[in-house]
Amino acid sequence: MSGETLAGVLDAIAQAVEHGRAMPMSTSVLVNKTELLSLLDQARAALPDQLEAADEVLADADAVMARAREEAERVLADARRRADELVSRESVVAEARAEAERIVADAQATADRLRREADDYCDRRLAEFEIDLGRVLAQVQAGRAKLAGRLGED
Repeated sequence: MSGETLAGVLDAIAQAVEHGRAMPMSTSVLVNKTELLSLLDQARAALPDQLEAADEVLADADAVMARAREEAERVLADARRRADELVSRESVVAEARAEAERIVADAQATADRLRREADDYCDRRLAEFEIDLGRVLAQVQAGRAKLAGRLGED
């Protein structure tokens, strides 16, 4: 079933039900049992692929977070180094302290911004994934409801 998405398989199941031969005087339809069971097997097989895609999204988000942390740590280390250099000069100690505090504050603000941006990115990606999973769940529930309705009418 390579490359088939769960949503695609569920669409095929829905299409099989919609195009099934109608039973007179009822809402029931006749569908090819072998075809429908095959599609259900494909849906089961596609689920791990969808979960793997979700894991990839989370891994991407983790990588973005790691890069943001590394950048924040580098900025803070540079700021501290620069602050230490400025403070070590005797003639400009007061000025160096003020500049060092400003640099550290700027670095902290940059680090905070990078963390917020990374969190926002992760949240957006997870929200997209949540929407996709919601659609898949709705399709699965609709397919099961149709099957349950047919089973109840038989």
